[in-house]
Formats: sequence, structure tokens, C-alpha cells
Amino acid sequence: MSEARQSLNRREFFSYLTVAWVAFGAACAGMLSLAFRFSYPNVNFEPEMEFLAGTPDMYEEGVDERYKNGMGVWMVKQEGKLFALSNICTHLGCIPNWLPAELKFKCPCHGSGYYTSGINFEGPAPRPLERYKIALTPEGKIKVDKTKVYRWEKGQWDNPSSFLSV
Repeated sequence: MSEARQSLNRREFFSYLTVAWVAFGAACAGMLSLAFRFSYPNVNFEPEMEFLAGTPDMYEEGVDERYKNGMGVWMVKQEGKLFALSNICTHLGCIPNWLPAELKFKCPCHGSGYYTSGINFEGPAPRPLERYKIALTPEGKIKVDKTKVYRWEKGQWDNPSSFLSV
């Protein structure tokens, strides 16, 4: 029978010590990275869900792109109605471009096309663009509320809150 070894030699001792220090260092680095991440606040950089969009007399017939980049909304004045149209394509969520020469919105991703009213007529978009709630404040300013969405396919565009008569 062989005798069981009771002691470590010097080389084994230092290799175990090295592994222990590496594990300790990795654990400390992980804890420091968590503490570092905790020191930064969670900030949401999405646009506001409600905003004031001036007064009705600021808008001429057609599409106003003033709030496209900042708020994600086109203000459209058409046939005596002013409405806030979402600028998110209903196909895959890209942002279409307004082409004034062709009087249409055209999505650069997959070619979906929308009339000025927001109705889709070409490409893979499954439904029209969405409208947001729009109302006048007591001071006469337009308030757009993006938390309330109106969809054409559900017959909601006739809702008085989906447009302003101008």
C-alpha cells in the first residue's frame, strides 16, 4: 500500500496561492464594476408623451415636420382637420420620410408608402399610420397626447379626439 501524502511541496503551494489570488481579484473586480454601474442613474431618453404644439393658426395645409425628430409626430392639416400622425412605420418601425413633391410618406427600409392622411397604399405595411390624441388647452394651444392612439382599421379616426377642426 502506498502512503497518503500529508504535505504540499513548495511549487504546489504557490500554484494554489496564485489561483486563490486570481479568484479573489476577479471577485473584487466584479464587485467594483457593479458598484461603478450602480453610481450611474437609469435615465430614459425617450421623448415626452405629452407636449404643446403651438396654436392652430401656425399650420398651413399639408404636412409640418417640425416635431418629427424631437417628438416623433407629423402635424398634418388636411381638408379642415388638423391631426397628429405618428412617424413610425407600421411594418417594422422605421421612420418614413415626407416627400413633398410626391405628396406621400415613404419608408426607406422596405418601401412602404403612405398618403398624406396616413393611409398605406404601397409596400409591406400592414396598416395605416397611427394618430395621437389632439386637443386645445384653455389658452388656445394644441396639446398632443401620445399615450392615446387612434387606429384607422378600428374606425377610431372619426373620434373627435383624433383631430381638431380648423
